[in-house]
Amino acid sequence: MHKKRKRNKLLWIVLLIIVLFGGFYIYKNMNKEDVTPKEKTIKDKTITKGIFKKYYKDAKELVDNMIIDEKVGQLFLVRYNVNDVEYLSNFYPGGYILFAKDFQNHTKESIKKELDNDQKLNKYKLILGVDEEGGFVTRVSRFPAFRNEKFASPRTYYEQGGYELLEEMENEKANLLKSLGINLNLAPVADISTDENDFINNRTFGRDAKETSEYIKNMVKYANNNKINSCLKHFPGYGNNEDTHTGIAIDNRSYETFTNNDYLPFIAGIKENVPSILVSHNIMMSVDNTYPASLSEKVIKELRETLGFTGVIITDDLDMDAVKSYVEDGKAATLAINAGNDMIITGDFMGMKNEVLNSYKEGLIKEETINKAVTRIIAWKYYSGILTK
Repeated sequence: MHKKRKRNKLLWIVLLIIVLFGGFYIYKNMNKEDVTPKEKTIKDKTITKGIFKKYYKDAKELVDNMIIDEKVGQLFLVRYNVNDVEYLSNFYPGGYILFAKDFQNHTKESIKKELDNDQKLNKYKLILGVDEEGGFVTRVSRFPAFRNEKFASPRTYYEQGGYELLEEMENEKANLLKSLGINLNLAPVADISTDENDFINNRTFGRDAKETSEYIKNMVKYANNNKINSCLKHFPGYGNNEDTHTGIAIDNRSYETFTNNDYLPFIAGIKENVPSILVSHNIMMSVDNTYPASLSEKVIKELRETLGFTGVIITDDLDMDAVKSYVEDGKAATLAINAGNDMIITGDFMGMKNEVLNSYKEGLIKEETINKAVTRIIAWKYYSGILTK
């Protein structure tokens, strides 16, 4: 009898130990879950410390619930065609870029209705962008239905009335675009040119690095104050290079020329919290003599690491001849994503999306690379109010 009691007592002690250790294990793991492990997976400082840092937790949660088809779709800013939008909504594009033809024969009311409907068709709300620089490049204001006369170039407004008039005009421009449903203006032009013979000159501020930097700082500030996204272009700086719409532009200037000159307006815009920057197809020989800037990991690192940009990096249109004639294996989009771009402008959404999906399946693009870009894009959409919780 005494032995039986002793065995029972020992059994109770063993059970108590098991319960105590089991409870401690459960408690420890419950506490681990409270530390939001999803947030821990974002290690890249360009994400956690960046311009969209307040929105990365929500963005990460959304991206974690996306399938790969949805993620890859978000990487593209597609040339707009109203007849394609309903069909393409099944493939989750990140957004569209509109051109003059898309506003022709429209009124303010009709294009607003059309773009609102486009947003309703898509599971993830769209970035809708235009190049409304003013002057030589206008997509909207050239039509009397939208403005009595098209916006002049920022350079012209500055010469007529300084920054006071320039700010007034940029405020009007932002309000017009927003009233139509546009949430991104692919401007201002941050290239430096003081030679009227340069291809890019009539789209620039036409002044030296110091004055252009001040101009860019103010232009980004005006856009941010008006709650519309701006986009600096064309990194790393066009200089006196040829038009990349029609061929390859090889830039032989020294690296010091960029650091002492061309980079300065971009740095000014970054300090003013510009949310996006567009990268050109120029071949920057001093950094990478193999690939156009838009496809070069080395050039993108200049933007991320040397200049400290944490926003969304967008390629210039990958349908341009400068890329077509340079990439013969049909892997331009793969190169662009692996180089560190977040979004690709293209007129061949389905072709390039399938290319990226196939590259992912073949192990040529890591899912981590896609996730990083998509998380930044979704955070941008939250930051801009395009997406809401």
